[in-house]
Amino acid sequence: METVDLILYARWVVPVLPHNTVLTQHCIVIHQGHILAVLPQDAVKKRYTATVEQHFDDRCIAPGLINNHTHAAMSLLRGMADDLPLMTWLNDHIWPTEAKWMSDGFVEAGSELAIAEMIRGGTTCFNDMYFFPDATARIVDQSGIRANLGMVVIEFPSAWAENPAEYLRKGEQLHDRYSRHTRVTTSYAPHAPYTVSDDSMTSIITNAEELDVPIHMHIHETAGEITQSVEQYGVRPLERLKDLGLLSPRLTAVHMTQLTDEEINWCAEAGVHIAHCPTSNLKLASGFSPIVKLAQHNVNITIGTDGAASNNGLDMFAEMKQTALLAKAVAHDASAIPAHAALEMATINAAKSLGLDDKIGSIEVGKVADLIAVDLNNIENQPCYDVISQLVYATGRDKVTDVWVEGKTLLKDRQLTTLNQHKVIETAQVWADKIRQNK
Repeated sequence: METVDLILYARWVVPVLPHNTVLTQHCIVIHQGHILAVLPQDAVKKRYTATVEQHFDDRCIAPGLINNHTHAAMSLLRGMADDLPLMTWLNDHIWPTEAKWMSDGFVEAGSELAIAEMIRGGTTCFNDMYFFPDATARIVDQSGIRANLGMVVIEFPSAWAENPAEYLRKGEQLHDRYSRHTRVTTSYAPHAPYTVSDDSMTSIITNAEELDVPIHMHIHETAGEITQSVEQYGVRPLERLKDLGLLSPRLTAVHMTQLTDEEINWCAEAGVHIAHCPTSNLKLASGFSPIVKLAQHNVNITIGTDGAASNNGLDMFAEMKQTALLAKAVAHDASAIPAHAALEMATINAAKSLGLDDKIGSIEVGKVADLIAVDLNNIENQPCYDVISQLVYATGRDKVTDVWVEGKTLLKDRQLTTLNQHKVIETAQVWADKIRQNK
């Protein structure tokens, strides 16, 4: 008998790979933060003993969800400016508030609120784009979650940096500081085509190659962005970025609601990844990303919530459902984006876009144990004919009971284990009072 750190017994295991697979009465054997075996329960009892055994006889264990586009700290701006188009929302509300309040302390508090929400909702990894990423990294380190932190670049000054050269320098410092961290990775995060110059984009492309990191950027979010680019550059944004050499497997293009068939072909040929944010796009009336067409061209599609300021939550279960339903409506095809495809977008597809699919995104031997347990023994999930269908169409984030990252428990029986829930709420309320009283 081999002794290991942890064995999880589950009624169902959804490994994601192989595709559309559900294992019944299986165990996940975990040692030193990694998955050692995924076997039927009887086989495990004959081969392993564990320091800790946990039984989830009425629950499903799945890979942790990966939120592939966030602005975590903006959770402090949740509900501050609703029901507005994107540029009005940004120019008249979000950017002025950030100019007044953004700081290391603001980002730390907002990131703590966001991370607590994401852990409680079954997200074990998030791909972030925001200023003061070191503040977010501190909460990532403390909480035990996994994150890819953006090395933000934008042309105008902020409280974090004065100009593109300083953004680039601070980004490289962030990368170097966390290059050996097991749960923190970095990527370049140029904000958008309309806020980043050709010279800055050229530097980013060169640096990304040298550091071997991804690039994460808002692209083709609204029709207005397209018009502005044609007026300023004579071409649509994606063509400009293509001419600069940005389109490659390094790029995760966020939103992509305005695409021609030719542009879809460019993305497919270049190996571009898409971060689809359906709820944010609906709320800001930005448009519909043609994800069925993209999928038909074998473009890797992932899912993100965007920030809580434009969503207004960080609920990946809601995004999976929204992704599947919206795709069916836009394509006029009820078979478009089935449940298992939506789940893959929120797990293994996102891991691929971050260059982490050898570590996370599925329950496979050798990968790290980033896992969630979901309670399906409740009124809302009865009867259960298809577990994956239940996860996408019938289950909410409130049904997530336990969360592990690298085999470490971050949520146990719905209670956070690494963050103080009361402190998180109190800190968020203090910041809200400051912002409300001094707008």
